[in-house]
Amino acid sequence: MSHTILARAVLLDMDGTLVDSTAVVERLWLKWAEPHRLDPQRVLEVVHGRQGHQSMAILLPERDHAINLVENQEMLDRESGDVEGVVAIGGAQELLAALEKHPHALVTSANVALMTARMDAAGLTVPQLAVTAESVTASKPHPEGFLKAASLLGVDPADCVVFEDSPAGIQAGLAAGMTVIGVGPLASAHAPTSAVDDLTSIAIVERPDGFELTIG
Repeated sequence: MSHTILARAVLLDMDGTLVDSTAVVERLWLKWAEPHRLDPQRVLEVVHGRQGHQSMAILLPERDHAINLVENQEMLDRESGDVEGVVAIGGAQELLAALEKHPHALVTSANVALMTARMDAAGLTVPQLAVTAESVTASKPHPEGFLKAASLLGVDPADCVVFEDSPAGIQAGLAAGMTVIGVGPLASAHAPTSAVDDLTSIAIVERPDGFELTIG
């Protein structure tokens, strides 16, 4: 059954929301985890949606964070150079095209280089406004990135709709006081406002006071 949400801005996560990068993320992170003898399932539960150094801090809480920062940059470099299997989520290109004349932004835990590499690999255009790892001091699930994007767009957080797939991202959007649409088969388990399997069911209709997102 379809329903409609009135919005003035849309904030979009990248990995798992616009771009399916699961294969490369899991491949590189499981390789990183091997020498630390970490449980692979635990690693995959933690790494999605967060900046790498924060994931490392959670997985190796006793380790000097300076090491995490160094290895995080190394991981970003490896990820930027490995886009094998990276594809667009269904409906992503159409949604970005429909949002072109409306306020919207990309809010990602990736840095600019990784964002550019993955969006290019998926054949997607990066929105004019992108809040990346370089733009914030706190990673998701902290709401800083979403709040910064709303501020830069000049839109009240309550009038923003977030598209997210990961537990950390969904938590960040909700903590920012925004409506959150969970994307993907696992998103509904993390209590977003609404959930969709992909982006093919999203339609946008312009209104004088903003625009409507119809989820059908």
